[in-house]
Amino acid sequence: HSPPEQPGDKPSEAGAVQHKEVCIWPCQCPPVPACTPGVSLVKDGCGCCKVCAKQAGEPCNEADVCDPHKGLYCDYSEDEPRYETGICAYLVAVGCELNGVYYANGQTFQPNRLYKCLCVSGTIGCTPVFTPRLAGSPCARVPGRKKPGQSICGLGQHKQLQSTNYRLMSAYRSLPLVLKKKCLIQATPWTPCSRTCGMGISSRVTNDNRKCEMKKEKRLCFIQPCLTNMLKKIKIPKGKTCQPTFQLPTAEKLVFSGCSTTQRYKLTFCGVCLDKRCCIPNKSKMITVQFECPNEGFFRWKMMWITSCVCQRICSTPGDIFSQLKLL
Repeated sequence: HSPPEQPGDKPSEAGAVQHKEVCIWPCQCPPVPACTPGVSLVKDGCGCCKVCAKQAGEPCNEADVCDPHKGLYCDYSEDEPRYETGICAYLVAVGCELNGVYYANGQTFQPNRLYKCLCVSGTIGCTPVFTPRLAGSPCARVPGRKKPGQSICGLGQHKQLQSTNYRLMSAYRSLPLVLKKKCLIQATPWTPCSRTCGMGISSRVTNDNRKCEMKKEKRLCFIQPCLTNMLKKIKIPKGKTCQPTFQLPTAEKLVFSGCSTTQRYKLTFCGVCLDKRCCIPNKSKMITVQFECPNEGFFRWKMMWITSCVCQRICSTPGDIFSQLKLL
């Protein structure tokens, strides 16, 4: 052990500085906290208790760790020579791009009125923005001025509209809700297909599983083949500007990641328009397809089976993660 420091003595190196013990063993943990949306629940730096991770600009130490899922680390540079207490800061990393706009790593931004987002190492994470209904709400009614067909909401509906519980927001659930084995089944809408032509992937978050836990679920999607010559041959009915759906002449095997399906399928694809409208899936069902890989065995994937499409003027790119959001 080093001899005790005398008043006025300066340590010759950082290792000679006495550090305050922040970890206590055996572990004594308080109840697991409920972190706000967007804050990670992690194990503390002592390896003992579950804590809400510290965010950018907040103080940190050996026990109070910075949010690892946001690329944060504890910067002790301002606490020389003790290096005991630091400030959570972002690691140097790449930024993010959304709809042609570049955001720096760690930058927060609000692409629309519904969501507030954060860029972390090339990945965008978003949380809902809670905006209570104002007097102009469809639920509000001026006495003596009721319009035909205007809805009137009760007190309970007002409370739901102004709720700060993100799990009650319509963007995070599918209606009607279903009770299945004591589990209230919830699911977000499927994201748009990742590709406008060829085999793509769409995803959603749902708790429709044995443990009733919110998990990400993926499925294959195939909106149109990437054959421009074939699309030009689609016959549009006389007097019409769009052909919503079409099929290939023969059933064919599907190819995904170098593997092909064991069966042949005659899929229904979304069609084309002579004007600037685009055709997107309107109704579909889920099927399971099996792929066979050369010398690597088999695997199965869920897939969207299109039954009908609708042609509309609102067209979005597959990379637009907010294309399906609507203001209520």
